[in-house]
Amino acid sequence: MFGLANPDRFMRFTRPVTPVAWVVAGVLLVVGTWLSFTAPGDYQQGDTVRIMFVHVPAASLGLMIYGALGVSSFFALVFRHPLADAAARAAALPGAAYTALALVTGSLWGQPMWGTWWVWDARLTSVLVLFLFYLGYIALRSAIDDEAKAARAAAVLGLVGLINLPIVKFSVDWWNTLHQPASLLRAGGTSLDPVFLWPLLTMMAAFGALFLAIWLSAIRTEIVRRRVMSLRARAAQNA
Repeated sequence: MFGLANPDRFMRFTRPVTPVAWVVAGVLLVVGTWLSFTAPGDYQQGDTVRIMFVHVPAASLGLMIYGALGVSSFFALVFRHPLADAAARAAALPGAAYTALALVTGSLWGQPMWGTWWVWDARLTSVLVLFLFYLGYIALRSAIDDEAKAARAAAVLGLVGLINLPIVKFSVDWWNTLHQPASLLRAGGTSLDPVFLWPLLTMMAAFGALFLAIWLSAIRTEIVRRRVMSLRARAAQNA
């Protein structure tokens, strides 16, 4: 795995892997969408339960992607590895998109179920903070012209944001929140009926494969961009 930290090895390894990831993501999305719409309505939630098949994967991936961004930021800041910095930068935009999707779908579910679009409880507020960390990371990188300084500043922010991850994860256990506790990964096994469990797992796999495809493509693009910039800088010096 650490051998892939070399940009050349990474490019060679991901050249055939990236299109496969896109195909797998497409197939899983089609299957997951079909399972989501053919699943029966819940006896309490009715057809609103189908929002769960998008909301839960989006929220889970938003959390995990920030974890990847934070770990990549650590390696970029401590070891000054350009590929780690490229990985962190490539994770920010899809992570923000997943988190935004989780917030929107959560509101769409909350209005008919709770009678309100938003409440400032621990889970919702901490996810909003997670989204703001994503936006802050993206904005900070764009605000500083010097790429090296921008990378270091963004890496520090990325590491600070890791503090919020356990708060998001355990907020429903630490505080009395309106948001329900975990029903998929919990002690004693899942509380979901298989008729809802399989569409949810399929959509989670689809969202994960889609992020992998986007992430690999974005990292590859970033490597190429930096190589082009390096060549232009050398050409300008030699001119």
